[in-house]
Amino acid sequence: MAAVSPIRVLIVDDDPLVRSGLGLMLRGADDLLVVGGVGDGADVPAAVEAHAPDVVLMDLRMPGLNGIDATRLLRGRPEPPHVLVLTTFDADELVFGALQAGASGFLLKDTPPEGIVDAVRRVVSGEPILSPSVTRRLIAHLVPEEQARRRADAERMLARLSDREREVAVAVGQGRANADIAAELHMSVGTVKGYISRILTKTGLDNRVQLALVVHGISTRAG
Repeated sequence: MAAVSPIRVLIVDDDPLVRSGLGLMLRGADDLLVVGGVGDGADVPAAVEAHAPDVVLMDLRMPGLNGIDATRLLRGRPEPPHVLVLTTFDADELVFGALQAGASGFLLKDTPPEGIVDAVRRVVSGEPILSPSVTRRLIAHLVPEEQARRRADAERMLARLSDREREVAVAVGQGRANADIAAELHMSVGTVKGYISRILTKTGLDNRVQLALVVHGISTRAG
């Protein structure tokens, strides 16, 4: 059997101690390879070009270029790496900005080490990294006018979908993996992937994390 290539990870954080700690932690997993670390978003494009990471573990608040703008820069690449944000809860507006910029998910910085390792593996497999409880709290922090606008935008996006596509979209919003969606809706994993691709095209979204946020926008109606 051919050896499976390790998941290549680039760490972006302005705190050298955090970069060092994350590097030590991730190197403890046999299937992960830390290929580098930088302290500012402005250095991310060159580091990605040099090291070809599969996942960029991205801080949001940095003294130069922030993680949102760095993520947006990466989305312009032909085959951008997955971006997994590490943040604190009080940065809720930054989290939404990062997801809208194309991040594959976010974690709180107090996530246990095994949770961070698992999240890196999951984003590579195409799963969204969203904690439903945290997402609900973040949405609850939005002003009512913003909540109403997001719900209206979400309704317009999901109205473009067929009934079956909407079922898949709702399952994605619930954080379910492709295999679980396939079992529940009695279809193959390949078919699920095809549906998700069509859904993203119809809604104009970049990835399934953004789709999950749209579905959450519908599910957080007042009442």
